[in-house]
Amino acid sequence: MMHTDIKIVKMSPDHMDAVEELENTCFSHPWCRKDLENQLTLDTSHFLVALVDGNVAGYMGVQIFSGEGYVTNIATFPHYRRRGIAKALMCEALKNDMDFLTLEVRPSNTPAIELYNSFDFENMGIR
Repeated sequence: MMHTDIKIVKMSPDHMDAVEELENTCFSHPWCRKDLENQLTLDTSHFLVALVDGNVAGYMGVQIFSGEGYVTNIATFPHYRRRGIAKALMCEALKNDMDFLTLEVRPSNTPAIELYNSFDFENMGIR
């Protein structure tokens, strides 16, 4: 179900508490706050947040070097999942000037794989 009130904005220091909470909620090895804050200072980092009713519902990070993009993280709070948040983040991220975009995903992460397949990502190998 697509949520109609999703607003995608560039991540700012104001979002840091929620993004840090999201990292800790979603990942067994979350990025620390200092590393997240550092991303805001890098020209190669493109970090976005998805807001629903003014609240951070999800976020995504992309690193871009010489036209090559790499998804560092994409996550949504559990109570916002399956509402189009990750899809909206991916749509916005793909507006960056990139020749291609790569990422890594666990084979067990079926919802993420379905998302990437909906954008015609190709499986290039298993590591």
